[in-house]
Amino acid sequence: MMTLYSSENCLDCHRVRVVLAEKGLNVEIIHIEQDRSAVADLAELSPYGEPPTLVDRDLVVYGTWVVTEYLDERYPHPPLMPVDPVSRSRLRLALYRIHRDWIENGRIIETSSGPKRIATARQQLRDSIIESDPLFGLSPFLLNDELSLVDCALLPMLWRLPTYEIDMPAKSTRNIQRYMERMFARDAFQRSLTEVERAFREEEPI
Repeated sequence: MMTLYSSENCLDCHRVRVVLAEKGLNVEIIHIEQDRSAVADLAELSPYGEPPTLVDRDLVVYGTWVVTEYLDERYPHPPLMPVDPVSRSRLRLALYRIHRDWIENGRIIETSSGPKRIATARQQLRDSIIESDPLFGLSPFLLNDELSLVDCALLPMLWRLPTYEIDMPAKSTRNIQRYMERMFARDAFQRSLTEVERAFREEEPI
């Protein structure tokens, strides 16, 4: 059995948990908030001592991108990236842009102590989501006909939008609203949530 050292409210950890759930993998998840010894274990396993860190037999994998790609290659069914290099590169570029333009702003909102910096990040994230709405109407999943690592990276951040105090105007985000409704209802996504994360939208029907 694999072991994932995770955190109950962490964008990067949630991203890995989505991949694990979509692949239906048997894994022991240790939340560092619930196990005091896990912090010491992490310090020995990873040079950075932080989640997400995956232990698969004798292999220790850390770094969100490394962990998710390892899982997709080590356990290829169902595949979460296309086979051909061109399509893989296109989705990797999408992942890079999501990380730079969306996830980084989400991280600032979560961790910064500067009100002006938070306000700027919130506005940039909101504007970027609205501008990207047409992309969510082009295919069943984001930029692909099948679920990919792009969706797995994006969903944890979209789930947190209420906590970021970002409103989604109905007229200009119709496609992404439908996308979120479909994706949040997936059994795998629901299983990926911790109780802490589930509370972010506990008043909303899924």
